[in-house]
Amino acid sequence: MARVALDAMGGDFAPRATVAGALLALAELEREHTVQLVGQSAVVQATIDELLAGEMAAHAALRDRLELVEAPDVITMTDKPSVALRGKPQSSMVVGLRLQAEGRSDAFVSAGNTGAQMAASAFVLGRHEGLARPAIGTLFPTARKPVVVLDSGANVDSSAEELVQFARIGTVYAEDMLGRPNPTVGLLSIGEEAEKGNAAVKEAHQLLLASGLNFLGNVEGRDIPVGQCDRGPIDVVVCDGFVGNVLLKFYEALAPTLMGMFAKALGAERAALEEAFRELDYSDHGGAPLLGVKGVSIISHGKSGPRAIKNAIRVALRASESRMSEHVGRRLAEGTASRAATDGAPAA
Repeated sequence: MARVALDAMGGDFAPRATVAGALLALAELEREHTVQLVGQSAVVQATIDELLAGEMAAHAALRDRLELVEAPDVITMTDKPSVALRGKPQSSMVVGLRLQAEGRSDAFVSAGNTGAQMAASAFVLGRHEGLARPAIGTLFPTARKPVVVLDSGANVDSSAEELVQFARIGTVYAEDMLGRPNPTVGLLSIGEEAEKGNAAVKEAHQLLLASGLNFLGNVEGRDIPVGQCDRGPIDVVVCDGFVGNVLLKFYEALAPTLMGMFAKALGAERAALEEAFRELDYSDHGGAPLLGVKGVSIISHGKSGPRAIKNAIRVALRASESRMSEHVGRRLAEGTASRAATDGAPAA
């Protein structure tokens, strides 16, 4: 049995989209799973009643698998993370994460303020030992198989050592969530040669060569849409959060832009084009885990609708069931031990 805490007040279309997404998820999940709707109980209950009396009446039997958890405060999209944590300790985000820290929940999902969720997750759940900073791992569709890109927005600047940590936790994501044995890692740069890139990337390249990971070397932006470079398929792409977030926003705009261009040029029906470009839709993937915290914290797009929320809940469930967080902790510990052994080795 898994209990997924959902920030019912988080996102541009909450609480209607979050409640509807929870019902859609429960309709597909085994009966032992439940969703904890964390937020202003009266508002959330009214939304449940409205949906089940209207367009989601067919899901009325799922009501008993919804648990309401009172959280009177709401963190808005414009709240600064530090202010939100200090000033709103009873927010739906903090209360939802606290359920997990106290062992009363197994995962947390929010489409609310990303900065606040990152800060609250690190504060409430804690970070794995040896980790400098958590990173957001986002699935990017490709012509081959999806690749996980990290960091996609948690850390604007990253050191070479942090990029190596991102590679370690990214391989865990690829193993546990994507089922990729011995996943390959590419370091995003402006050229495939080891000497290309800024100082952090060039240093990270050398560290990754000695990391024991399945490192392909540098990859370029053009390699991501095809899912491979000339050295083989790519499973994990590592970059700092500034580059990763720019790349993510570009990807988000790609599908609607291409659909409009093709529809105009070919006169194709929009429904057919939407199906063709469906894999580029962020709602298909639902949410991205904040990797490196001691637990499961899934970050969803602020504009998530019910379908995106449903898929984010499924991502949270899989992360919990695969015990991905524990695996991340072990992988980071192995990296720390390996680095200590290398640092202590006598000079040749």
